[in-house]
Amino acid sequence: MEFLIPIVAIICVFGFVPAIIWILAKARGRREVQATLRSAIEKGIPMSPESIDALTRTSSVAPSALSDLRTGVVWLAAGIGIAGMGFWVGFAHEEVFNPAVGLAIIPSIIGAAYIALSFFNPNKDKR
Repeated sequence: MEFLIPIVAIICVFGFVPAIIWILAKARGRREVQATLRSAIEKGIPMSPESIDALTRTSSVAPSALSDLRTGVVWLAAGIGIAGMGFWVGFAHEEVFNPAVGLAIIPSIIGAAYIALSFFNPNKDKR
């Protein structure tokens, strides 16, 4: 299990920078929307509730059955990949197999849930 410590440390270090960039980009987007709304109000431009809602909406499109299916397949593939890694590394280190398969269950179940949701999604016709 000691070999996982450097792997997790590397993932944390290299995952930290994209996470910060993503957070800053989201904050910048919110500031730009607020500046747009503020300038429209200062200039006296009438804003309909629909236009304000369109500017402040967090997600642009409701998830469709196809997007749920794609997301589910990606999560399921990640789980299968983790299980496969545990299987192959388990040849050299037998104590790795069970924890890796246990860890692989989490993304696999998330993927199965997304795939199941794709069949019950009310937005089946939209892409």
